Amino acid sequence: MSVTQQLNTIPLKRADGSTTNLADYARKVVLVVNVASKCGFTPQYEALEKMYEDKQAAGLVVLGFPTGNFAQQEFDTDAEIATFCSTTYGVSFPVLSKISVAGSDQHPLYSGLTQAVPEAQGLEEFREMMKKYKMELPPAPAVLWNFEKFLLDRHGKVVARFSPHIAPDDARLAAAIEAELAKS
Repeated sequence: MSVTQQLNTIPLKRADGSTTNLADYARKVVLVVNVASKCGFTPQYEALEKMYEDKQAAGLVVLGFPTGNFAQQEFDTDAEIATFCSTTYGVSFPVLSKISVAGSDQHPLYSGLTQAVPEAQGLEEFREMMKKYKMELPPAPAVLWNFEKFLLDRHGKVVARFSPHIAPDDARLAAAIEAELAKS
């Protein structure tokens, strides 16, 4: 079984307790983002929602995966997370159940994503940025921090990975999404 096939069959829990998987988004370009409600990057929710609204008809899906792996910057329950996302940022894209994206309990989805593309674009910029906070980042292929982004093509293949500081409206990410949406 290929990496793409494996990723597409991994069960993903929705915030309401039902399950899905990436195969449910077949023929869509998918942006997978590990999100957190109390992070310096949390305002990216606004740009993610705008991107989703603008590109949904063209075939883009944004999937948010809440995590508390980095400085416990996420609420404890899926209900708290859902309320925060909808009332603070008007999020309408799918925000799934809270998972671990790093460490010994890393969710299989993130294990597969990081193995598929071990290093994020903008990694060195992000390392320099985090030095100001005296934070040492984990080595590749580990997820660096909240709001790291993985781009999957219409066939479920991981085609790009972006560091947390690369916002949804950054030209690098926007161009990669446009290129994937242009493919049939």
